[in-house]
Amino acid sequence: MASKLSIITVVYNGEKHIKTTIESVIRQNYPYIEYIIIDGGSTDNTLHIIDEYKNVEYIKVVSEKDKGISDAFNKGLKLATGNVIGLINADDWYEPGVFFKVMQEMENPAIDIIYGQLRYHDKEDLVFIREGDHDKLKYEMTVNHPTVFVKRNCYEEAGYFSLEYKCAMDYDLMIRFLKKGYHFKYLPVVLSNMRLDGLSDRKWMMGIKEVRDIKTVYFGHALLNQLYLIKQSIAIIVSKTKRKLFLK
Repeated sequence: MASKLSIITVVYNGEKHIKTTIESVIRQNYPYIEYIIIDGGSTDNTLHIIDEYKNVEYIKVVSEKDKGISDAFNKGLKLATGNVIGLINADDWYEPGVFFKVMQEMENPAIDIIYGQLRYHDKEDLVFIREGDHDKLKYEMTVNHPTVFVKRNCYEEAGYFSLEYKCAMDYDLMIRFLKKGYHFKYLPVVLSNMRLDGLSDRKWMMGIKEVRDIKTVYFGHALLNQLYLIKQSIAIIVSKTKRKLFLK
């Protein structure tokens, strides 16, 4: 029997895109799956949309207030019973056929974490693909989190998401996985899609400040990390300016 896969989506007032996310999971047609949706007490139409899928037996829904994204992720992780866990936010969606591809790779006992390429969408007009490289995690977040699938024992041993971080909690976790010596495998194909109007894009400055702090905690070099912040800030401002000019 194939291994069981747990997929977790956290959402708060995500009526605009939650249906796309859910459909991308259901259309995988992977038979050994549970899908956990953690809602933070949405006040829009999110729960009504989720309720459309109440007859899908493998979907579990929890709706209650939380202490932020990390707390919501952790609720889902504690409920997950699959051998492998994937996280997909309510602004993102999977490519077709991803689950079979990933779970086949995960049959190898030497592999702990799989990740791949992420396709970014900017208002449906500008599209680009970001590759990944876990060997460069020491320098910045180079693993595309919506594409990541992790064996459950990694969370049990290395811990869950830190509530200290609001944007770069995934970077902190990947560094912990790296330091534990878990084996990453990169698949050079697009696994997931992300819209650039999500939280990480809107709060980019907070994100790179947290990355700077995380790098300092684990690797030291506070001055170099401050220079990283300046360099990244300039790069993001230039990139955003180019995107605006292109879309005009």
